[in-house]
Amino acid sequence: MHTIWLPDLSGDEGPKYLALTRRLREAIRTGVLPQGAQLPTVRDLAYRLSVTPGTVSRAYQIATQEGLLEATVGRGTFVAAARPRLGPTQALFTDRDPGEQAGRVDLRSPQLPDVGQATIFADSLRRVAAQIGPEWLEYTHQAGEAPLRAAVVGWLSGRILGPVGADDIMLTHGGQSGIGLVFDCCLRGDRPVVLIEDLAYPGFRYAARAARAEVVAIELDSEGMRPDALEAACKRYGPQVLCLTPGAQNPTTARMSEERQAQIVAIARRYDLQIIEDECYSFSGAAVPGLRAMAPERVWHAGSLSKSVSAALRFGYVVCPSGMGPTGRLAAQHSFFALSRPLAEMVLDLLQTGAAEDIRRKVEAEFSDRLQMIVHRLGAFDLAWQPGIPFAWLRLPQGWRAYTFTRMAEEQGVLVRAADQYAMINGRAPNAVRLAIAGNIPRQQLEAGIAALGYLLPRPPHDMAV
Repeated sequence: MHTIWLPDLSGDEGPKYLALTRRLREAIRTGVLPQGAQLPTVRDLAYRLSVTPGTVSRAYQIATQEGLLEATVGRGTFVAAARPRLGPTQALFTDRDPGEQAGRVDLRSPQLPDVGQATIFADSLRRVAAQIGPEWLEYTHQAGEAPLRAAVVGWLSGRILGPVGADDIMLTHGGQSGIGLVFDCCLRGDRPVVLIEDLAYPGFRYAARAARAEVVAIELDSEGMRPDALEAACKRYGPQVLCLTPGAQNPTTARMSEERQAQIVAIARRYDLQIIEDECYSFSGAAVPGLRAMAPERVWHAGSLSKSVSAALRFGYVVCPSGMGPTGRLAAQHSFFALSRPLAEMVLDLLQTGAAEDIRRKVEAEFSDRLQMIVHRLGAFDLAWQPGIPFAWLRLPQGWRAYTFTRMAEEQGVLVRAADQYAMINGRAPNAVRLAIAGNIPRQQLEAGIAALGYLLPRPPHDMAV
């Protein structure tokens, strides 16, 4: 029997689904909705609250992800726990099953080409091993990372980021680790708000939710985040952090103009927003100033070696706002003291010898050649791309739905990502897919996979609604 529950949403500003989610948490925590209670159906509660069924469904889904509710097909939705489960409730979609993609053309996430990394890494490890001493028995500490921070500044010398010194650098275990540490530095209060792009790297929202933050998506246009939508959200929610990918928007490949960046920065200053500038995918030769150059007092520029040298190294960095380097490193120290010595010494060697730069140059060249294969085959369709960026954005022809296209592409042995995997729950997802560059398979196999997509695109299923 469904529990009679009618929350009052009249005093809440902002989207109704967030207000309903808050009322759900409160009712479960205070025992108004006890464990095992069956909630009203989506349509029944929507009717009684005078909201859309999608609003109720979205609130139920968020509470289910947090572990507060559980849904059973054919039975309904029930209270599962009095407080959210500890730990993440959804896996990052970068997890891979090696057996799953055997023999397939996997275009879901960029895969680095083999440009001799194994031999280069083996040589580096030999040099590092020759210098091992008693200090390798001690705990690592941040003071010992100063040469590596200086080397990272050199690695970033091709970017326009404003004044950057070794003291501005925080070293991390990859880009995702860096985003989480920035949230540790910036978020305050019981339920802070983080703003992300309407279509965005899912790691932003996973990290924000792990920090107990509410996530609000802001509409995009051809240049990325819309300033008017950003300002409206600032007025409504009082956010603390804004997450952006201005140089190579993931997944749409859009690049913000300097004028648009200046508009975003002006709004951030007006509402005292901290900005995370995720540039893990940006081409190293890009000469456009980054947000960090425009607003060095509030921009955290995050990057890693995962997309240019090796994803296995799990090495990343954050260029902190001016004067905030010690704060960032303190957050890292509280999390893991300092990087492991083998990792730190190996990356330092790769950067100082120029081996990392040599790998990056070869990887970017191979990615560029393979991207041209996609453009040559699929350029007649609605394809967006940028030189040097290891993915493209394909808006599907009329008659296709992203889910159906991904399923039929998989039947042809090609794996792609649908737009809805970058959107919030029940968010706005266009009929589009992201095509990442597979650098780890023979070119002939990649070309065959792209040709399979080219065959499908002008042949949508006849029974699809248009």
